[in-house]
Amino acid sequence: MQRSVKLFLKCVSLNMLGMLGISFYILADTFFIAQALGPNGIASLNLSIPIFGIMHGFGLMLGLGGATRYKILLSQNKQKQAIKVYSQTLLFALAFGVMFFIVGQFGSGAIANISGANPETFEPTSIYLRTVLTLAPFFILNNTLLSFVRNDGDPTLAMFGMITGSLLNVLLDYIFIFPLEMGMFGAALATSLSPVISLGVLMIHYFKPLNNLSFVFQKIEKRLVRDIMFLGSSAFVNEISGSVVMFTFNTIIFSLEGNDGLAAYGIIANVSFVVLSLFAGIAQGTQPLFSESYGLKNLSQIKQVLVLSLGTSLILSTVIYLSTYLYSDQLIAIFNSEQNPHIAEMATTGLLVYFAGFFFAGINIVSTSYFGATNQPKRSLLFSMLRGGIIIVPLVIVLSHFYEMKGVWLSFVFAEMSVMLLIAWKMNPEKRIRKRKRPG
Repeated sequence: MQRSVKLFLKCVSLNMLGMLGISFYILADTFFIAQALGPNGIASLNLSIPIFGIMHGFGLMLGLGGATRYKILLSQNKQKQAIKVYSQTLLFALAFGVMFFIVGQFGSGAIANISGANPETFEPTSIYLRTVLTLAPFFILNNTLLSFVRNDGDPTLAMFGMITGSLLNVLLDYIFIFPLEMGMFGAALATSLSPVISLGVLMIHYFKPLNNLSFVFQKIEKRLVRDIMFLGSSAFVNEISGSVVMFTFNTIIFSLEGNDGLAAYGIIANVSFVVLSLFAGIAQGTQPLFSESYGLKNLSQIKQVLVLSLGTSLILSTVIYLSTYLYSDQLIAIFNSEQNPHIAEMATTGLLVYFAGFFFAGINIVSTSYFGATNQPKRSLLFSMLRGGIIIVPLVIVLSHFYEMKGVWLSFVFAEMSVMLLIAWKMNPEKRIRKRKRPG
């Protein structure tokens, strides 16, 4: 029992630190862009995030899906099949990376227009998109390999890969934007080099004795790829739906408050990205533990990891909300470079209302990860879809009509609370294990 708790704390803390590092460089992007380019720069960054999220979604889908199946097979001593899953996943990740590269070369301007860029934000938005999509193969391969290295028994190296890439990105952000005066291109280039650096760190795993990863070039099997994508579909839907929600929020907020509204939402969206990354760290840290326990049919360990992860999520939500309540003015002032009082007022209300939703969102993120890691992709996918768009999009349209900006923030809270109640109704680890033990 004590060993399981120590393993949980190790895996979760390492992944939370790694995800915190990634979110830190997103905050650095926001801060440096706010100082150099003002509200229009933040608005342009905010308009770029949805396509950026879609790209990340493909990498997470392949990484988490492939690594989940890989870990289950390893726990059942099926080494040959596990290596096959690893090889197929990397090949497919590379194919998706090339696809995004092509889109970036020929479609960045069109995506900027579709995202809602106006004459003031079109050029910086298209520059940011073209730059990050050019290096899309590295983003997708990095997300994929991080999951495999973590599930191959090396969460410490995965954490160092994420943090090293993130810290160097912050340094490059400053150099490119200020001394070299490269503007939005500099911010995008610094972000794009982060996964390249992280991949370099992850290569160390292949020289370690514990390494079980071995790439074998082979023809892509549709059946296996479908299985990998299905298992990782909740991660993909989370990112895609996040992009859909952000696009919806951007459109409604712009109609209500213009670029000032987008700047206020940009502050909230980027700070919330840090919070969500911490919850994702809990979910990713527990995923190999859930998958191994499921492969071994160990019900008591599944229950223990579930209780620990949900408890950690609630503690984290409480600390975050109290900190936000006490220091919201200081937090907003960091990104509100022109000290615009209207932006500050909207962002203050938004932080206090929107962040109440994290009490429910943290539980939902951990729970959907549990469903995926224990070979329940349909439930994981369903709850991800409910979280990502099916509930929140109609809510934000209706509530913003009656309560304007406050309605926008409330839609997130009500959507996450609704999904949490549905998850609580369907969560039953005992029934899941009993089904697997049934003969035939």
